[in-house]
Amino acid sequence: MKINLFILIILYVVYFSVLITLGYLSYRMPKLKVSKAEEHSEETEDIKVSSQNYIYTGILLTIVGILVNTYFLVQGTPLESHMMEWLNIVIRLMHITFGIAWIGASFYFVFLENALNRTEDVREELAGNLWAVHGGGFYYLEKYKIAPKTIPKHLHWFKYEAYFTWLSGFCLLFVVYYFNASALLIDKNVLDISATQGILTGVGSFVVAWLLYDIMCKSALIKNQLAFALVGFAILIGFAFFYCHVFSARAAYIHFGAMIGSIMVANVFFVIIPSQKAMVKAAKLGQPLDSTLGKKALARSLHNNYFTLPVLFVMVSNHFPSTFGSEYPWLILAIISLGAAGVKHYLNLKEKKQLNVWILPVSVVILLAACFITAPSTNPYECKKEVSITEVQAIVQKRCVQCHSANPTDDVYKAAPNGVMYDTPEDIYKKKDLIMQRVVITKTMPQNNKTNITEEERNTIRCWIEQGASLK
Repeated sequence: MKINLFILIILYVVYFSVLITLGYLSYRMPKLKVSKAEEHSEETEDIKVSSQNYIYTGILLTIVGILVNTYFLVQGTPLESHMMEWLNIVIRLMHITFGIAWIGASFYFVFLENALNRTEDVREELAGNLWAVHGGGFYYLEKYKIAPKTIPKHLHWFKYEAYFTWLSGFCLLFVVYYFNASALLIDKNVLDISATQGILTGVGSFVVAWLLYDIMCKSALIKNQLAFALVGFAILIGFAFFYCHVFSARAAYIHFGAMIGSIMVANVFFVIIPSQKAMVKAAKLGQPLDSTLGKKALARSLHNNYFTLPVLFVMVSNHFPSTFGSEYPWLILAIISLGAAGVKHYLNLKEKKQLNVWILPVSVVILLAACFITAPSTNPYECKKEVSITEVQAIVQKRCVQCHSANPTDDVYKAAPNGVMYDTPEDIYKKKDLIMQRVVITKTMPQNNKTNITEEERNTIRCWIEQGASLK
């Protein structure tokens, strides 16, 4: 969809005017003069913090608007793919950075909960304490059973790491998969649906997953940890199976991770933070504190902790076609998620000093099972003749260089993906190991078999590589 150039210019003027105004307000807000009576009041501080948050949100949304405007400006030109690549780089870096902060906080606070001293010299109002040493200093931490008698003026809230991890991840989902839905999201060999149907299905599944999980948490099932875990894992396998029968395998994996990530951030937004706000408010007003709020928030936080390793695997899975390129990608996803969660359970028990000698070995065996299942056949067919580079190059020219060339002709990729080009025999030889993995073993290239490479052609390439990949 092309937008009139005049409209785009007007939008640029509006966006940059708003951006300058918000930037000025962000600079001036901390310096606003108030009466001496109000200068150090808690209400004034809260108003300033809330105002700054709204300003930062406005700045972020304005920048998004400028980027969307720029996309429409360069759409259909050689700059489109260049812009998309840089958006991918910047948003991916943001996603990784915020993700590290969020997962790191999750790991740290679950460690604190597990490692608290709950018996020796613990005051009645405390749930436990912990001495720690780090960075050349000693730290002493205390956890209250509910809340201290006097709420401190300054509290640090661990929430923005979660929110920005999800927001950046959702933006990345659009940049990588939804903007190029026909090429990367939809695989006609899996399910013949439109790009719009695919996008709505993906986003809608996140909502459905959260509702199912939230119902489980509010049911009697939450009182039985084993039953809760088994039912929850069965539902996760169901989503993995569903995604792998709707989207391309690579997109299915990413949606599985995005689905879990959406559950995690919904836990923070709908349960953990509201529970903490209610407890803080009650303590400030001197009202009775509901201890169940803290227990519910802790349970959701612990669930998030177990989700972290499966999500981390999904974040890196697109670099490993042996997983999503297997014959049963949903099964591999389920196996790795189970094994990773088992490893996290072992670590959590270790922090509590409740070691179970079987959990880690069993988890490792489960993970190794995925490696065994995805192993390629050692002799799937016989090479009956010597294959020359001329034959291989003819196949590559017919099936691959539409994208992987100095001058791509593909309708989506205007620059060679990841800089991989196969214009010459030497180019093909340099990437023979990558070709073996992606084209022959996992069959994940060409993307969604867009160029209709045949099984015979894949076998020809394999024979050439196994025979020594000669350039003669």
